[in-house]
Amino acid sequence: MTLLEAITRRVLLGDGAMGTQLQYAGLHPGGCGEAWNVDDSEKVIRIQRAYVEAGSDCLITNTFGGSRIMLDRHDEGERTREINRAGAMIARRAFEGREGYVLGDIGPFGGLMEPYGEIAADLVEKAFNEQALALVEGGVDAIIIETQTSLEELGIAIRAAKAAGVACVIGSMAFDRMVEGEEVRTMMGTSPEMAAEFMVENGCDILALNCGTGIDMKFAADTARRYRSISGLPIMAQPNAGIPVLENLKVIYKETPEELAAGIPELLEAGARIIGGCCGSTPAHIRKFREVLNESYART
Repeated sequence: MTLLEAITRRVLLGDGAMGTQLQYAGLHPGGCGEAWNVDDSEKVIRIQRAYVEAGSDCLITNTFGGSRIMLDRHDEGERTREINRAGAMIARRAFEGREGYVLGDIGPFGGLMEPYGEIAADLVEKAFNEQALALVEGGVDAIIIETQTSLEELGIAIRAAKAAGVACVIGSMAFDRMVEGEEVRTMMGTSPEMAAEFMVENGCDILALNCGTGIDMKFAADTARRYRSISGLPIMAQPNAGIPVLENLKVIYKETPEELAAGIPELLEAGARIIGGCCGSTPAHIRKFREVLNESYART
């Protein structure tokens, strides 16, 4: 059964944060966690198996910073194809033969394109094409283009995913809560409605949101409803574990599994078909998500 078929039958549970889990496993701040797909794969597998054991139906590959542009900053660009293929295969292995879906992760390239920045659009296109093809070669069920703030960059990645022949494309925007009021926008000023229209027009199969500043479960549900006002396409939501605070020069997310999971019923009501966690979320959060989803199905 394909991912798109599965979400017509039931809500799927995603996974949680990867970056913080890699740091707990020993990755130094600023290190290249994606290189672990090749150099220390067992640590990556252990993280992803913990999410599977917590109940995840979907695993996102450890390739968020896996474009050549990002990997070049760690002198790892020559291993781009190897790192991304390995990331896809590791996630599949983590399911240990159980049914599950691997979502190949393409994150931002980490800069601005010309004329606002110094990176040429054709370089970004080349990097995303290379990454998407490697993820498909590794056997992903879908490609998720995460934490996007620029529609231009998102469009390049969508085209790359489609050119690579992936069965499902997920566009995921990162919205920030405005300082005043209840409005949200991406860093580049894009509203949820504008994002939804763009993703529909450019052929996304699932409309998603993740991360963002000040975006809790309530704002995630509100954004999902705004997506649905534009399109009936399936929705995926990955909110952070609350609002981060700075303690001892470290960013901490304090929302407990119970507190975060309390927002799931509203996300379901808003139409989310895949629910996971982003920054600060752990296998404990995902385990509680699983309990809430199971209880929801038991009542229907």
